Amino acid sequence: MPRAYRAPVITLVLGGTRSGKSRYAEDLLPADAPVRYLATARRIPGDVEWDARLDAHRARRPPAWTTVESPDVAALVRGGGTPLLVDDLATWLTGVLDDAGAWDGRGPGIDAQVAELVDAVATAPGRVVLVSAEVGLGVVPETRAGRLFRDELGALNAALAAVCDEVVLLVAGLPLRLR
Repeated sequence: MPRAYRAPVITLVLGGTRSGKSRYAEDLLPADAPVRYLATARRIPGDVEWDARLDAHRARRPPAWTTVESPDVAALVRGGGTPLLVDDLATWLTGVLDDAGAWDGRGPGIDAQVAELVDAVATAPGRVVLVSAEVGLGVVPETRAGRLFRDELGALNAALAAVCDEVVLLVAGLPLRLR
């Protein structure tokens, strides 16, 4: 007997810088209904350009959406209820690496936090859209920190893709459905 189709519940949207991944992810959720938008980027004191980027993202969100700023992505994913959009996991991972002091050497707790997030996504009780940068298509970074970030984010993206219902890659603003 053929398996009945069900709409994807957990979607991973990948893409490079300025690929359109955030806008695409936002369009997957209703503009006129409540959505929790988890903004993972941390404000950097004195960085006016970064603040402007964050403010532009916030300004385009529909009025029915609630912005949440929390590093505990796993807890929010487990919360269920209102649909959740997480934008983005590259900035979340940067914070995890910062907090662990991992830029000069492998810091403690990274694997546990990544595993906790992947487990939360695998068992999410409601609609979740995750956004993450795809960094595995470029050159090998010159610095140890760059290679660490690329490797850790690549591993996180692969682990999440394995448990998501749908995976989409944005290239030049065009979605490529991977799953």
